[in-house]
Amino acid sequence: MTDGEIRLLKGQEVITLLEGRERELMEQVARAYQAHGGGASSLPHSTFLRFPDEPGNRIIALPAYLGAEFDIAGIKWVSSFPGNLQQGLDRASAVIILNSAQTGRPRAIIEGSIISAKRTAASAALAAVTLSKARSLHTVGLIGCGLINFEITRFLTAASDEVERLVIFDKGAERAEHFRDKCGQLREGIKVEIVGDVESVLERASLVSLATTAATPHIHDLSRCREGSVLLHISLRDLSPEAILDCDNVVDDIDHVARAQTSIHLAEQLSGSRDFVRCTLADILNRTSPARINDTAITVFSPFGLGVLDLAVAKLVCDLADEGGVGTLIESFLPASWTETA
Repeated sequence: MTDGEIRLLKGQEVITLLEGRERELMEQVARAYQAHGGGASSLPHSTFLRFPDEPGNRIIALPAYLGAEFDIAGIKWVSSFPGNLQQGLDRASAVIILNSAQTGRPRAIIEGSIISAKRTAASAALAAVTLSKARSLHTVGLIGCGLINFEITRFLTAASDEVERLVIFDKGAERAEHFRDKCGQLREGIKVEIVGDVESVLERASLVSLATTAATPHIHDLSRCREGSVLLHISLRDLSPEAILDCDNVVDDIDHVARAQTSIHLAEQLSGSRDFVRCTLADILNRTSPARINDTAITVFSPFGLGVLDLAVAKLVCDLADEGGVGTLIESFLPASWTETA
């Protein structure tokens, strides 16, 4: 590509470029976390666009710069409209724009929902493997049977040969059945059990991923969790602040996750401090904090979803597209320089 050209990548092209690269994506996300944890990033707070008549709908802008080996800037513009599900549409849609860190000029426009789902799943699987330590990943629990938990299942099965059984729950029976059928495509012989409530998931699996559309906490009691369980609190608002305060808490970035009425934010308001958060995942990856404090504590990983992860994955997509000539190259997207015009 030359300066002034932009590569446009559609959703199916992104899917094709990333197919079968789950472990590579986990490594990419791990390096992005480590770079961010080492201070090689700029990450302003996300901006939430809300709609007065539809408070459940939002569009979020996540600008970021990621340095170190990445040296890329950009923004993800991602919408969440829960009502889409009743219309047969995906809840989320997104676009990512990558900019050169040298000139600031746009380099690529990429369909972002696939990247968003993949980086979320890669982050969750990375956390699961890191925090579960030597524990078996034989049985995985999933609360919420949407795209995100499906991708998390894809990454977990790619990361570990141990995963053989899934225990799943969703308020919508049809969604749970669809999820069960889709998971059968990920690994031959995998067993999927649909259960009737959240508690049944918590008591059957020591690794549980929560990816729902809940706007307020609905899980107040974790007494049915197994000792040493790891909860991937992807949707951020499922657990009550009291439950959070009783757990060992690991986050991706405390300044980002402790806002917008997340469970971590509510726990901060309740306790008056952030001392209940032990460390970040980057701290563990950079070996400045241990993965576990003891073998019996319930560990909760609450990732806000950092824009630097989107950039890391989008850069990989863009590099692969450049190598393979994938996508639509828009020439002369930018106008001629003002200094060059008569």
